[in-house]
Amino acid sequence: MNEPKTNSIHRIDLPRMVLVGEKVLKELGSICREFDYGSVLIVTGKTTYGIAGKRTEDLLDSEDIETCTTLVSNATRETVDTVKHEIDASGAEVVLGIGGGRNIDVAKVSSFETGRFFISVPTVASHDGIASNLASLKGSKRPYSVAAGSPIAVVMDSKIIQDSPYRFTAAGCGDMICKAVEVRDWRLAHRENNDYYGGYAGSLSLMSSQHVMERASIIRQKTQEGIRTLLEALVSCGVAMSIAGSSRPTSGSSHLFSHALDQIAEKPALHGEQCGVGSIMMAKLHGLNWEAIKSSLKTIGAPTTAEELGIPDKTLIKALRLARSIRPNRYTILNKIDMDEKLAIELAQSTGVI
Repeated sequence: MNEPKTNSIHRIDLPRMVLVGEKVLKELGSICREFDYGSVLIVTGKTTYGIAGKRTEDLLDSEDIETCTTLVSNATRETVDTVKHEIDASGAEVVLGIGGGRNIDVAKVSSFETGRFFISVPTVASHDGIASNLASLKGSKRPYSVAAGSPIAVVMDSKIIQDSPYRFTAAGCGDMICKAVEVRDWRLAHRENNDYYGGYAGSLSLMSSQHVMERASIIRQKTQEGIRTLLEALVSCGVAMSIAGSSRPTSGSSHLFSHALDQIAEKPALHGEQCGVGSIMMAKLHGLNWEAIKSSLKTIGAPTTAEELGIPDKTLIKALRLARSIRPNRYTILNKIDMDEKLAIELAQSTGVI
C-alpha cells in the first residue's frame, strides 16, 4: 500500500489565549496591552455594535488604545477589500472581529491579508469558525472555507452568548454533533482514497461531538454550564482544523449537503441547522446510530426535518443528489453511493427528515 498523501512540512498555528466566562469582554483592554497593541480596528455589524461593539470601543478608549470601527453587512471579497483598506489607512496593529460568523470571517481574512493579528470575539455560538484558521466568503466560486489565519486570542463572553437568540446556540450544536459523521468521512477517505488522516485532530473533533450529545439536556436549559460546554467544543474543533491543516476533521458529507442547500434553496437555514439535519441522513449511510444523533438534536431544540428547516422536500432531495459534486476532491460516504432520486427519497423518508 502506498503512503497516504501528506505534506513534508506542516505548520500549526493556534490561538495563544482563549478566554471564556461571564463578562470577560472587559478583559479586551488588558489583552491588547499584554500583546502590546496600541491601535485596533473593530469589525462588527449594526446589531452587534449595539451588543458588544460600542462597549468594546469604550473599554479600549479607557485603556488609551486607539480604536476605529467599521460596520459590515456581508462576507464577500469586496467587503474584505474595503476592510483591508481601512486597516492600512488607520494603521491598526490588530483587528477585532465582533459578532457572528460574517463579521469574524471578514476580520479573519482582512487581517491575514494585511499581515495583522486578529482577535475573535463571538457574540453567538452558531458555528466552529470562531477559533479556526478558515473562513467563508460569499459570492466566490468555492462554496466552502478558504485558508486565513488563526486568531491570536479568542474572547468568548458567555453571558452575551447566553443572551443571544437560542436558535444560534442550537445551530452551533448541530455543527458540533455532525462531527460524528464528518470524522468517519475522513477515516473513510484515508482507508479507501489514501488521503492523509490525523488521528489526534480526528479524535479531538469526535470528542467534541460526543461531549455536546451527552450534555444535550444541559445545553437546552440555556445555563452558563451548557453554554460553556458548547463554546469549549467549538474551540476544540477550531484547534482540530489548525492541527490538521484543513477542515477535514470537521467537514464532510453533512457539510456538502449544507453547501448544496445554500446553492439551491430559496431561503437556506443556518449552516449548523442544515449540517445537523444532514448528519442524520449521512450517519445512516455510514451505518452509524443516526437515531441517537436525531434524538440529541431534538433534545437541544435543533431542526431534524426539512419542514423545521423551512426547506421544501423537493429542494432537500435535490440537495442530497447535488452534494457530492459540490467539492469533488473531498472523498466522503457519498462517493460510494449513486444518489439517484429514488435513493435520496428513501433515505430522507426512512430517517424521518421528510
